[in-house]
Amino acid sequence: MAVMMRALLAAATLGAVLVAGAADAADRPTPSGLPVPRYVSLKFDKVNARSGPGDDHRLLWVYRVRGLPVQVVAETAEWRRICDPEGEMVWVHKRTTDGRRTAINMLAAPLPLRRRPKEVSRVVAYLNPRALAALANCEDGWCRLKADDVSGWARQSELWGASEAIQCRPGQTHGTSGAR
Repeated sequence: MAVMMRALLAAATLGAVLVAGAADAADRPTPSGLPVPRYVSLKFDKVNARSGPGDDHRLLWVYRVRGLPVQVVAETAEWRRICDPEGEMVWVHKRTTDGRRTAINMLAAPLPLRRRPKEVSRVVAYLNPRALAALANCEDGWCRLKADDVSGWARQSELWGASEAIQCRPGQTHGTSGAR
């Protein structure tokens, strides 16, 4: 009985250590103090995409879409590794990103924006393919968007920039060049 109690105590202690280790990894501070992954948008209509975190790394292309939603997947004190809506991973300087959230319709068809977060709710507008909208909040699988002077709800699954899951994985970068 004493041997069994010691084994249970050892297993419980090991379990507590493993849980604490997992919590430490999840709570590991980032240079910015913000969580990773997280969404931001591009602050300017010209943002350099680099192969690594520094101006000395190769320029891959230049983003030319102010407000483009991107997901920060890693960071240094000055640089952010981002995933873009095309699935590319690159490094951009932190000053070129904005904390304001946006989303993009990546569907080939216009996306209905509804008055309420329900499929049967009246359509108030459509978000064109590849169009950007400000993202106010998401709840229960729906996101409230604002484009121009119109606000409406769209299914979270139909937007890029709304899923909390990591959108790109390391090694996924294709390294193409040119303007985006």
